[in-house]
Amino acid sequence: MKAPDFLATHAASVEAALTSMLALRQSVVTGILLEAMSYSVLAGGKRVRPGLLLETYRVCGGEDLQRVMPAALAIECIHTYSLIHDDLPCMDDDDLRRGNPTCHKKFDEATAILAGDALQALAFELVAGMDVDAELRCELMRSLALASGCQGMVGGQVLDMQAEFDAAAGKHMELLQVERIHLHKTGALLHWCCEAGARLAGADALQLDACSRYGKAVGLLFQIADDILDVTASSAELGKSAGKDAEQNKATYVSLLGLQRSRELADEMRDMALDACHPLAGEGVSLKSLAHYILGRGR
Repeated sequence: MKAPDFLATHAASVEAALTSMLALRQSVVTGILLEAMSYSVLAGGKRVRPGLLLETYRVCGGEDLQRVMPAALAIECIHTYSLIHDDLPCMDDDDLRRGNPTCHKKFDEATAILAGDALQALAFELVAGMDVDAELRCELMRSLALASGCQGMVGGQVLDMQAEFDAAAGKHMELLQVERIHLHKTGALLHWCCEAGARLAGADALQLDACSRYGKAVGLLFQIADDILDVTASSAELGKSAGKDAEQNKATYVSLLGLQRSRELADEMRDMALDACHPLAGEGVSLKSLAHYILGRGR
């Protein structure tokens, strides 16, 4: 299924802004570190997270996309740092990312770890330097820390690792446990994108609630689709190693519910995302198209 047009448009803008932002740091960042950071963050991809932030900003009435671009770059830096660390031998131990050698394979483990660390710190530098109200800047940094740290993505990663140990020990996993993992590991950053875009646009309470509900539904939908793809797509199609979830005893929707029920649950999440869009400009037609696209990835 073809990605929504707005995603490609935002991706091109984000790519150019990322390239420019990293180039400005050539004189102040050690060469090999900047090379590793750039290798990973400029490796392509559909830029779903920054695109989602920019589009929620737009459908909530925002007009100056360049003004909020630092927030979009920040979430891509956080996402890329998480991928670098996730691919390490001590974590998911993967050699491929977006069809290319992972950062630790291209460079070495120590450089990959430090590149991830640097991208994480850079994300907060970008938000701190935004040309927006100081109170809003502080709120964006606080909420990004929550979404990416121990109460969000990192906490979800730990829950995911614990689930692997439990599965290896023969312990049964409940649906609510799987949902908790993915609300944190994958959903927290996607949810942040939606709320941040709305806040930057000065959204009213109804719009902010709509974006929040949309972000939660899309966060789970994205993960369910990923779980389905891991067992239905090839490594070439994924740009990373296929079949890793079953191999590593991952707690996934497919392992718990089976393929058919997982697809039905994805349909339910898509419908929740669509329903949330009504208070947005044009009833959020572009965000609806993204929900349909994410669902289509798992078909």
